[in-house]
Amino acid sequence: MQKIIADKVKCKFWLHPEQFDIEEAYLYNMSPADTRLVRQIIFENFDYFVSEYLACQRGERE
Repeated sequence: MQKIIADKVKCKFWLHPEQFDIEEAYLYNMSPADTRLVRQIIFENFDYFVSEYLACQRGERE
């Protein structure tokens, strides 16, 4: 498994729950392999991320 060093690379993805899809907002200093790994992690946890985001928006999370 690859280790991604947080201060060396950065990325931001937008979640699109209606389409079960993500969109790359930006990538900084990420290799294609790192990008694939992050995308895989997001898709494996997509439902969790969306549910936590919605809970936060409802004020259920701080």
